[in-house]
Amino acid sequence: MIRFKLFVMSALLTLLVVSTAMAQTGTAAGGGGSLDLRKLMPFAVGIAAFGGALGDGRAIAGACEGTARNPGAGGRIFTMLLLGLALIETLVLFTFLTLFLVG
Repeated sequence: MIRFKLFVMSALLTLLVVSTAMAQTGTAAGGGGSLDLRKLMPFAVGIAAFGGALGDGRAIAGACEGTARNPGAGGRIFTMLLLGLALIETLVLFTFLTLFLVG
């Protein structure tokens, strides 16, 4: 589990360094000193999708474990699972919608 957390942290730090480097190349090339958010939006959507996928996986794993421990509560767990997944995916879709509103 620690290796996975280290992998996630290194991936996020890599995205941070790459996005910062892309923002600086735009200003160094005579971009007027202003940060163009449209260049960084694909990274934001990627990070949101990555976080949403991790959240979905953890929610599904928790629901499967809960149903395995108490099969009688499977219906209630499934209902709460669907509600949680809908909320997680809504956050990802809001980030994707922001891409179109800004761009």
